[in-house]
Amino acid sequence: MSAAAPSATKGEADAESIHNAARPWLILGVSALAGAGLFSLLLVLSRTPVIGDWFPWANFFRTALVVHVNLSVLIWFLGFSALLWSLDAPSGSRLVRASQGLAFAGTLTIVIAPFLGAGEPLLNNYVPMLQHPLFYAGLLLFGAGIALQALQRLLQPARGVFRALAPSLKLSALVVLGSLLVLALNGYQLNSGSSQAYFELLFWAPGHLLQFSHTLLMLLAWLLLVAGLQPGALKHPRWLTPLAALTLAPVLFAIPLLLLYTVDSMESRQGFTDLMRFGGLASLPLALYILFQLRRDTHPLASLRYTALACSLTLFAAGGVLGFLIDGVNVVIPAHYHGSIVGVTLAFMGLSYALLPLLGFLVPSPVWARRQLLIYASGQLMHITGLAWSGGYGVQRKTAGAAQGLDQLPEIAGMALMGTGGLISIIGGVLYLLLMIRSMGRSAAPEGNGPAARPQRAR
Repeated sequence: MSAAAPSATKGEADAESIHNAARPWLILGVSALAGAGLFSLLLVLSRTPVIGDWFPWANFFRTALVVHVNLSVLIWFLGFSALLWSLDAPSGSRLVRASQGLAFAGTLTIVIAPFLGAGEPLLNNYVPMLQHPLFYAGLLLFGAGIALQALQRLLQPARGVFRALAPSLKLSALVVLGSLLVLALNGYQLNSGSSQAYFELLFWAPGHLLQFSHTLLMLLAWLLLVAGLQPGALKHPRWLTPLAALTLAPVLFAIPLLLLYTVDSMESRQGFTDLMRFGGLASLPLALYILFQLRRDTHPLASLRYTALACSLTLFAAGGVLGFLIDGVNVVIPAHYHGSIVGVTLAFMGLSYALLPLLGFLVPSPVWARRQLLIYASGQLMHITGLAWSGGYGVQRKTAGAAQGLDQLPEIAGMALMGTGGLISIIGGVLYLLLMIRSMGRSAAPEGNGPAARPQRAR
């Protein structure tokens, strides 16, 4: 009996370490989605026929779009990336606490900047900007926090049940750090500026490179959903790291692009576009490997996990197909990237439900969690279908209200479908936030040890 005590104490200490390392990143991600959801409601209304004409949305649409994109893509994705980096290398080091503090401070600064005099919104790709030093400072603080957490992931040896994922997670962290390095090099080449053209060139290459990390982490989320958070039970686990490396292999082609061309050259811009457009095919072997892991699972959360996998796979595949249909600067482009990023978001949503017991939280009702995923996924599928349909008729992106020029019935119908789907997906997003906030507000220790422990539900 006395021999079991040290093990129990060590298990409690490891659990507390994981809580300290991972919980703040989950809180940050969920908070970012909550803020993005508020802005997304205004965005959808501003582009919906008839409704969009009731209000003078023009400038507010652009400001809301800047904040929405940064919260829902940049902060949510990188915050959840940091969460995954924390799982197999828990630590309470000063480096971890500093990274969390910087990321939270940066996010808060980004959110409040529009209310403290932030200037003209710039709708450049990947990281749209508000022309104000406070907004710039928020991005720098958040980026520094993510960089420190990625560095921690590289330096910390793997341990625990997630150590099988350690090499893949380190590759992801390496790509993120490489993207930040490319960002710094671009800034050095471009000297200084504050125009939309400047920020477009600044973020173009690193933005494209980040997508490879997001794709890999989405695939690892699929893997954990399929494996029930037990990567040690995988079939042929030796293939995981080589397939993860293959997924990121196209990133290496960025090296000659950076060496041969200047950041403002057409060759560089087209090169990184083609890199992302065709480099994504390198993820297919890992996706097939994950599907090979599918098995009969009687765990209480199995149905929820598989629903998240199916929804994520559907949206991500739809976004990939639409990427090959882009022709011109129209709303087929946001249809493509909304499908892709929502595919990643659905994977992270499903995994966040499954991780709640590991982080000491209660699990929401699996029935309601499945409904949330289906509502969100179906709404987003309608959303991108409406955008793709309207884009075929030439409706331009980054416009709202009367500026969209909707004068044909097919265009109106497509954008109406977009608006309806967007509102449905907002309902699904709000439901996710309600379920997560309620569960995270009621902590409970899991019954048993490890991720396979039977979850306790929030009632």
